[in-house]
Amino acid sequence: MKKLVLLTYVFVLGLASLHAQQLPQYSQYLINDYVLNPAIGGSHDYFEAKSNNRFQWTGITDAPRTFILSMHGPLKYENMGIGGYLFTDVTGPTSRFGIYLSYAYHIKLSESMKLSLGLFGGMLQYNVDGSKISMVDKGDPLADQGVQSVYLPDAGFGLYWYSDKFYVGVSVPQLLQNKLKLSDTTGILGTLKSHFFVTAGYKFDVGDNFQIEPSILMKYVKPTPVQFDFSARVIYQKMVWLGVSYRTDDAISFLLGYSYKELIMFGYSFDYTTSDLQNYSSGTHEVMLGFRFISKKKKEKPVSDAMY
Repeated sequence: MKKLVLLTYVFVLGLASLHAQQLPQYSQYLINDYVLNPAIGGSHDYFEAKSNNRFQWTGITDAPRTFILSMHGPLKYENMGIGGYLFTDVTGPTSRFGIYLSYAYHIKLSESMKLSLGLFGGMLQYNVDGSKISMVDKGDPLADQGVQSVYLPDAGFGLYWYSDKFYVGVSVPQLLQNKLKLSDTTGILGTLKSHFFVTAGYKFDVGDNFQIEPSILMKYVKPTPVQFDFSARVIYQKMVWLGVSYRTDDAISFLLGYSYKELIMFGYSFDYTTSDLQNYSSGTHEVMLGFRFISKKKKEKPVSDAMY
């Protein structure tokens, strides 16, 4: 009995990262930043859809596997944005499914800068398959309960200050801090803690063909230490990019991507684990695929740097 509760707690609230973040972690946040911050929804003048497939800590049995699908864009007058995303996150005998919708309002501060305020709202489902967990007490009745599920409402808030060249964002998912209780037998296993994300980046033009984009992502959830992702990528003719990222106390990521005619994007990243898990894992793979839905009139206009 105690072993089941302990393992459930570890899997459900644990290993998305070494700092025990409860939310899925992924390396392609530079390209699909919308899922971190609802205020980014509608920040471009077109709709776009993106998917991320992440296979974490290859070589470790029951390591996390995450899939994300998102879509967002502006409303008619382009001072509001709408969107949504869903994700699945499977770790051993546990899995999570979430679906969210978002709304953002964009305020024009100057000819080149805007400030956006956004909200996420949605539903989370947590599942635990007791039959896949080895228990000390073979006669424990929980072994026969099969899959247990719980549904929880969720919400998040974000701010985003941006232009074609720079961006600064702050977001707080899991605002409601719901208690996770699978059944009367297991009791309350924990609380869905509010997370705090801060992002910032700038694009520097280097000649006519290249841009360099340094960026930072800060993540914090009480009571764990603050974690940083320090990243930089080089973009060639707004078409091909190469990048590297360092996630403190976790991994070094290598990224590459390609954009075909400003309509289709492909990205790949490999995380080399720098923690003690490197003795058991051969790394983490992540693939991103994106589509932009640009009207013929907008295709004739110069494309904003903010799309890359």
